[in-house]
Amino acid sequence: MGAQSKIEWTDSTFNPWVGCTKVRRRRGAPSACDFCYAEKWAKRSGQVEWGDHPRRRTTEAYWRNPLTWNAQGETFQIKNKRRQRVFCASLADVFDNQVNPEWRADLFVLIRECDQLDWQLLTKRPQNIRKMVPPDWGDGYANVWLGTTAEDADAYQQRVPHLLQIPAAIHFVSYEPALGPLGQLDIDGCSPDWVIIGGESGVSSDLIRLTDPQWARDAIAECRRVGAAPFLKQWGTYKNNPCVVEFGLTEQQAMKIDPPDNGKGGGKLDGGLWREFPIKTLRLRLETALREGCRKCLRETPSDIRRVMTD
Repeated sequence: MGAQSKIEWTDSTFNPWVGCTKVRRRRGAPSACDFCYAEKWAKRSGQVEWGDHPRRRTTEAYWRNPLTWNAQGETFQIKNKRRQRVFCASLADVFDNQVNPEWRADLFVLIRECDQLDWQLLTKRPQNIRKMVPPDWGDGYANVWLGTTAEDADAYQQRVPHLLQIPAAIHFVSYEPALGPLGQLDIDGCSPDWVIIGGESGVSSDLIRLTDPQWARDAIAECRRVGAAPFLKQWGTYKNNPCVVEFGLTEQQAMKIDPPDNGKGGGKLDGGLWREFPIKTLRLRLETALREGCRKCLRETPSDIRRVMTD
């Protein structure tokens, strides 16, 4: 639950509480929750009992961490040429209906106060978002990205419509673990801004569900078609790596071409890494800077984005 996260698509994690109940899919379809890493953490730590049991709110001292990051926001932005991203929550679900609503209200107060951070709220319960966002949500908080998990096309068609109905600065989908083809991304003319792709990890070799590299390739092609940013996080295991699946190399040979530094099981596809982030928020910031003549904002916007927006 620390300040620096090893998750490739974020910088920090924040858990306002811990504990969750697994989400079961229709007709017993494979679920991302089946081998939940957070449940394993709970069993190791003994801090909370998983499932239909009381959630545990984290400490007041821990809740002050985002305030510290926010105060250091300008320094982070100068160093990294972007804002700090905070994944909330890695050991819980913000839109869990078994959570004390007062805790969630406190979280949104904190999020509003920490306006120098980009909060990545990822849920498996997008149907709850509308009734759980605060009254002043309006068109969405400028510093909140809303996301949901989709393991395959059926999960995508079930969950993502709920997500896209809620206004947000960024909509994103976590296609991890990828347990089947994702299919078409646009729904009634709308699509997410960002798609995270990954194979299953942290599961014993006899239980792991494999990801076909072609599913990731097709998802990236869909991102290109609708203008979303693809982020291939990892293969999860070298059993999924294209070097093994498509070219017949051994796992040891694949490690030399696509080392674990690129992610668990490697992270390359068709010779490269696919790790893009959505630029909608950067685009809005840059347009504001151009209107207001804010040289400082322009300096702190990555040069490649400035070039695209000013051509």
